[in-house]
Amino acid sequence: MIINSKIERWRAWQAATPNRRIFSAILILVVMTGVVKLAATGRELIVAGYFGVSEAVDAFLIAFLLPMFAINVLAGSFSAALMPTYIRTRDSKGLIAAQQLFSSAMALGILFLVAAAIVLAVIAPTILPILGSGFSANTMGLTQNLFYWLLPVLVFTGISQLYSTAMNAGERFALVALAPTVTPICAVIFLVLLVDRWNIQALAIGTLFGSVVEILILAYVATRRGISFCPRWGGGITEELRVVIGQYMPMVAGAFLMSGTVLVDQAMAAMLESGSVATLNFANRVVALVLGVGSMALGTAVLPHFSRMVADNDWSGVHHTFKTYALLITFLSIPITAILFLFSESIISVLFERGAFEAEDTRLVGQVQAYYVLQIPFYILGILTVRLISSLRSNHILMWGAGISLSLNIILNFVFMRWLGVSGIALSTACVYAVSFLFLIFMLAKRLREVRVK
Repeated sequence: MIINSKIERWRAWQAATPNRRIFSAILILVVMTGVVKLAATGRELIVAGYFGVSEAVDAFLIAFLLPMFAINVLAGSFSAALMPTYIRTRDSKGLIAAQQLFSSAMALGILFLVAAAIVLAVIAPTILPILGSGFSANTMGLTQNLFYWLLPVLVFTGISQLYSTAMNAGERFALVALAPTVTPICAVIFLVLLVDRWNIQALAIGTLFGSVVEILILAYVATRRGISFCPRWGGGITEELRVVIGQYMPMVAGAFLMSGTVLVDQAMAAMLESGSVATLNFANRVVALVLGVGSMALGTAVLPHFSRMVADNDWSGVHHTFKTYALLITFLSIPITAILFLFSESIISVLFERGAFEAEDTRLVGQVQAYYVLQIPFYILGILTVRLISSLRSNHILMWGAGISLSLNIILNFVFMRWLGVSGIALSTACVYAVSFLFLIFMLAKRLREVRVK
């Protein structure tokens, strides 16, 4: 009885205001996403112990680059494009109409993923040598072998992300956020058990197996919650689906340009000395953990609420929520950034320095990480801004911002690499996110003035 009473009080506190609902969702997502990111970081620690900063790790990262690029572009854009229209349809026409919209949009999404996998399979022999331009013949052969093992992950992980959208729209965050833990766990199990037999290939096969298990878990959860897991094309191109497609295309273009910065960074790192791609990857692990927990939790939690407030023309609520979380992000992220910057090498030493990962690797990776952490406040503030822009269905702004970021990233990479080597790529990334945030906040303010006038 006491426990039930506390749960009821917690639910009543949550329901009182949008900010409380967002905050409670963020708390859930921080915990769940933290578990996922810790699992991914644990995988990297084990990989570092087995392979260090080696050509084998370089080969795996370049092989996985194209599938992950396609996932981020095609599946990553889906949630922001679909969520506002899905919520409008559900609230105005009911759950059946919203499910029909979701099923039709899913059919298109899966079609895009399969088509992308086929295209990548065909062009890989041409593209991979460009991405790994500094690789030896043996390393490039390993890269191509790993690529074909990892290519199906594009379809399975992409579908998992697509189905997570509908469950997040219903503010059912916990199990959806926890499901991606399965893939790194499976990858580690395969690596530990089979590394002596298959070497780095064990990591690729484990990643593929994990992506299959993940989609099966999400299928079960979706079915239990009454969400159809089977894509269906029915009703043709409805007005709602036309709106989703209209928002999805600029989101895809923007994601293509923004994700292109990661592709460019790793391809340019491959031009440097052997192990540079691995150095860049290990240096980004702690930063990715912080950004993944903070930005994913924040972005997933605020999107449904921003979408609902925009649909209700609650502009004072939009302004209050955005300002509240912008200030909270600023006050929390700056001290975290300072601590990670000052103790960067010590953190890398504690986490990675064992087995094949040596003291010299620690020094270099720690230096690169110190530059990487400078992006943290700008990145998370940028995610908050992006979610509000998506809720306003102004995704063309994100496309322009991504184009600016990609161009600036290439220029700054060349400039800073001459000065700092692989560390220059990390410094370039921090500068790009700072400029990107300033552009997005300027365009958001302009867009909000326009919609309020209407």
